[in-house]
Amino acid sequence: MIILKRKVIILGDGVAGQTAAIYAARADLKPLVITGYQPAGQLSETTEVENFPGFPDGIEGTELVERMRKQATKFGAEYKFDKATKIEGEEMNYKIHLEGGEILEAETIIIATGASAKKLGLKAEEEYFGRGISACATCDAAFTRDKTVIVVGGGDVAMEEATFLTKFAKKVYLVHRRDSFRASKIMQKRVFDNPKIEILWNKIVVDVKGDGTKVTKAILKDTQTGEEKELETDFVFYAIGHKPNTEFLKDFIELDEHGYVKTNRMLETNKPGIWAAGDVQDKIWRQAITAAGTGAAAAINAERYLSEKESENN
Repeated sequence: MIILKRKVIILGDGVAGQTAAIYAARADLKPLVITGYQPAGQLSETTEVENFPGFPDGIEGTELVERMRKQATKFGAEYKFDKATKIEGEEMNYKIHLEGGEILEAETIIIATGASAKKLGLKAEEEYFGRGISACATCDAAFTRDKTVIVVGGGDVAMEEATFLTKFAKKVYLVHRRDSFRASKIMQKRVFDNPKIEILWNKIVVDVKGDGTKVTKAILKDTQTGEEKELETDFVFYAIGHKPNTEFLKDFIELDEHGYVKTNRMLETNKPGIWAAGDVQDKIWRQAITAAGTGAAAAINAERYLSEKESENN
């Protein structure tokens, strides 16, 4: 049963979704935002954001998104705490099935469900993710100045983040579970040639310890001998990939081999009137500011698209 019809429905209320909501609401499209079950997106796991323009003293990740939500609400956006499980239908008549059992109808959709950082499954992540455990070196590198850090991973991202962190940290340990990297040769060479980076082969992080406010050490296990050792560190960075939140789209929207939504340069998917914004389609930058930009662009595209459709019908 269709219980609600909207011109624009936005899936996800992270930075991309909130920005899309602001722009769509200001265009008098009265958007509805389906929050998903991680309000604020990945910023819900970030304590302080220092690289978002306009906040020279930084701002809590959840507060930043909450301010965006208030701004969108001020202009007429509405929110529903639920999760999309399926989309079906055709142009100008899409149906969104929600986990709660309701079905919504939308003329246009903006997908901003984000991507979730892959984790190690440690109990310490509950306490220290965003407070010493991170999945974004670009976001948190400034906090590592003159600190000792660990980077976990063996691909290009791990090489890039370890190298980047040496601009700030005094020591970077690169922990890899095997005895060789899968990263490209040029990225490996940069790591091998960097005196600040020490590679710990055949090791995995099995626990992270802290003093209640910050990380102080990691427990490493040798994958060959089983021996465990403590390593003092101030930060642990995961560079083991992200998983886009697109499982509910796989039979409807075209995805790439990693599950990210495929879009053209205008952020439109293979379905007319459906755009994707933020980390759900971005596997390169993954920053709050780039998510905001794509959210704004998607909403502007939706407004123009709806205007054109209205003109065609008149």
